[in-house]
Amino acid sequence: MSTSQSSLPMLPITRPSIDEATIAAVCEVLRSGWITSGPKVQAFEAALSAICGGRPVRAFNSGTATLEVALRLAGVGPGDEVISTPLTWVATANVILEVGATPVLVDIDPVTRNIDLEQIEAAITPRTKALLPVDLAGLPVDRDRLYAIADRHRLRVVEDAAQAFGAAWMGQAIGSIGDFVSFSFHANKNLTTCEGGALVLPADIDVGLCERRRLQGVKRAADGTMDVDVLGGKFNLTDVAAAVGLGQLGRLQEFTERRRALARRYFEKIDRALGLTLPLEDFSNCNWHMFQPLLPTGRDRGAFIAAMKAAGIGVGVHYPPLHLFSLYRQLGFHAGQFPQAEDVGARIVTLPLFPAMSDADVDRVCAALSDSAAA
Repeated sequence: MSTSQSSLPMLPITRPSIDEATIAAVCEVLRSGWITSGPKVQAFEAALSAICGGRPVRAFNSGTATLEVALRLAGVGPGDEVISTPLTWVATANVILEVGATPVLVDIDPVTRNIDLEQIEAAITPRTKALLPVDLAGLPVDRDRLYAIADRHRLRVVEDAAQAFGAAWMGQAIGSIGDFVSFSFHANKNLTTCEGGALVLPADIDVGLCERRRLQGVKRAADGTMDVDVLGGKFNLTDVAAAVGLGQLGRLQEFTERRRALARRYFEKIDRALGLTLPLEDFSNCNWHMFQPLLPTGRDRGAFIAAMKAAGIGVGVHYPPLHLFSLYRQLGFHAGQFPQAEDVGARIVTLPLFPAMSDADVDRVCAALSDSAAA
C-alpha cells in the first residue's frame, strides 16, 4: 500500500448524489406542513408512470413492501409456491414467507448471476403460483424467455427489479413491460428516496385495491365515512421522500450514463492477471447498480476486504446465498444445494460505484486491487 493511497479519504461503496435543488425542495415540503403522503407522492407516481410507459405506479415506503403487496395482489398465499433465486437480498424470499407461501429456489446462471432460466420449469409443480426473478446488480433477467415460461405455465411474475431502475430490456425500460414490477429506492440504489420503493401494476389489477393494501385496507367515501375490506399494511411513502425522488428523477439519465462510464473504466483498468472473474459486460441493458468481480477460488475474502480497507477502499459482499441463513436451513435448505450460487456467493465482492466518483477513483481502486493481491 502506497503512502499516497493510505492518506486519501475513505472511498465508500456507494454514496447518493443529492443536489441543492432537491434539498431546497425537501425544505419546502417541511415548511408546507404536509409531510406525509400527499401531492408530492402523487407527482412522483405520475413521473414514474411516464417512465414506465404510462402504466399505473404506486409508491411505497420500501421495495420489500412492494414485493409483499404484489404477491398478495397476485393471489399468492398459504399452500402456494413461488420460484426465486438464492443469490439476492434475503427480503426477496422473506416476503414469500410473509404471505404464507413456500419459497422454491433455483440455482443461478454463473455468467449473468441471475436465476437460471433453464432450470425453472423443472421446479414448477401444481402448487406453483408465481415466479419472482431478481435483476442482480441491475442486469435484467432475459424477459423474453422469462415470460415465455410464465405464459406456458399460466404463472404470475413479480419482477424484483429493486436494483434495475433505469435499466432496459432490448430497448424497453424495465417497468414499461411485464407483469408486476417492483423497484427499490433505498439509499444505495441508483435513484433514492432515502427509503422507499414503487410497484408497477398490470392492467388486470385494481389500483384501488393496491392502495388499500398499502394503507391498512382503508376505503374512504366522499362523505367522510370509511370501510376496511382487506388486510393492509402501513406502507405509504411520505411527501418528504417523494420530493427527494422527484429531484433524483431529473438526473436519472445522467446517473445511468455515469455509472456505465465508470463500469467501462473498471473493465479497462483492472489487471486481468489478478485472476478476477469480471461481471458480464452489458452496456445496453444493465444500469450498473453494482460492479462485482469474483475473487479467485481459495482467496481469503476477509483478508482481501481488510487490505482494501487499509488502502481506503470500501468493499461489500452482495449477497451471501440466502438458503444458507439459519432461518432457511430450518426450512430444509442446505449447503451444496445450489452450487453455482454458493460459489459466486463465496467469492463475490462489491467495489465502489456511484455517480460522484471520478475516473481517478476507479484507477485508485484498481491500484489497490493489485496491491491487495500481493498482500
